[in-house]
Amino acid sequence: MQHIKNLFQKPVAAARRKKIRFFSPFLAIYGASLIVLLVLATGCDTRNEKADTSGTDNPETVSHSDETQKAIKNKQQKTAEEDSSISEEAQKYSIQEQAVIKVTFVELGSVNCIPCKMMQPIMKEIEEEYKNQVKVVFHDVWTKEGNPYAAKYKIRVIPTQVFFNNDGKEYFRHEGFFPKEELVKILKMQGVE
Repeated sequence: MQHIKNLFQKPVAAARRKKIRFFSPFLAIYGASLIVLLVLATGCDTRNEKADTSGTDNPETVSHSDETQKAIKNKQQKTAEEDSSISEEAQKYSIQEQAVIKVTFVELGSVNCIPCKMMQPIMKEIEEEYKNQVKVVFHDVWTKEGNPYAAKYKIRVIPTQVFFNNDGKEYFRHEGFFPKEELVKILKMQGVE
């Protein structure tokens, strides 16, 4: 923080010596560039920090948090039931159909993240070109529905791409934007043509 103060003190001191006003557009441009650098350095983070409501005496807040917790538990139960029904449906497929899907490509990101938005057309192309061999799945981890998948796949940043073979075992993982040419190489590792 002291370093930043020193950067501003020198031009201000020079302006005072010359008895002129400090040029404010310089300050605006410098401040904006610092903000841009800060945003670029932090990137898209998947952590959702919530305000600490402990110690509040407001009964409305406490009852609301109880209702929220009940809603979360209900949602988790529904998700578990859906997961079990999905696995039952997967077992219903014939052996021949299971052999066709060679790779499951799971994209964990958000529709509001710039690198994630850049991945959307690539996912559509992969889904269209390899529709009988590759299953493409997208989870928006910044939504209530997609957030459990962030924990399930233990992601650190978005976008994250996770690749599973036809046995359901993860064989590759990538973080960040993934160019199509590189992605196709990963698919071909499992015999996708």
